Amino acid sequence: MATRRSAEEPAFVLHRYDWSESSLILEVFSRREGRIALVAKGVKRPTSQFRPVLLPLQPLLLSWGGDAEVRTLKSAQWQGGHVMPTGEALLSGSYLNELLMRLLARDDPHPGLFDHYEMAVQLLADRGDAQQLVLRAFELLLLREVGFLSDLGQEGSSLAALDPQANYLLVPESGLRLAQPEEAHSLTGAQWLALQRAMRSDDAFIATLRACAPALPALRTQLRTLLHYHCGVRVFKTRQLMLDVQAMRRLPELDALPNPPL
Repeated sequence: MATRRSAEEPAFVLHRYDWSESSLILEVFSRREGRIALVAKGVKRPTSQFRPVLLPLQPLLLSWGGDAEVRTLKSAQWQGGHVMPTGEALLSGSYLNELLMRLLARDDPHPGLFDHYEMAVQLLADRGDAQQLVLRAFELLLLREVGFLSDLGQEGSSLAALDPQANYLLVPESGLRLAQPEEAHSLTGAQWLALQRAMRSDDAFIATLRACAPALPALRTQLRTLLHYHCGVRVFKTRQLMLDVQAMRRLPELDALPNPPL
């Protein structure tokens, strides 16, 4: 059987961990093959040409070969286009990586989602003030791509069309339901319908970004509930890290800071 090879495939490193004294295992999100595992042999040596390249949140061109579940990295080069996000934006990018690690199966291609991720990372690097919008848009598109987002144009149980003036909550497994008067963090039917149209448009990421803007606080709470449910976690590691960093600062002005984007 011929060895499978991929050459200069657009990809991002999601996670990396030690495999031996000199090598790493990489969890990679590639455009044509989805999430895959690669062994980068000798990459930890000071003389390795891969050492300064194989970093998360950097657009790369990777080549690899092999038929095993963990394939062998052959070459890596920076694709260019933007620098790595820094500061709080770096944590936001790490959060996106955590979502992909938890929700994507290996060897399951998602080229459209890869394009959304690439744009999200670039916006985090270029527009640190838009982190919340970027995260909410990507969360929606990711949930839709993996089949965990119900139809946002109808009620989940009755399949009735949404009333644009009524308020609805997004519930795991059940979809949208009418919100009770005392329930906060709901969105109007008009807002859910706008999100549905945006995700189906040709320029889905930018359109979804804009549709999220009027509904950020409520959308953040509902998407967090949905993601916790489907990922099986009470808190994401990257969010906990951000909260820990904020707590360590112990500054009087901490209460005046905006809510973290995660």
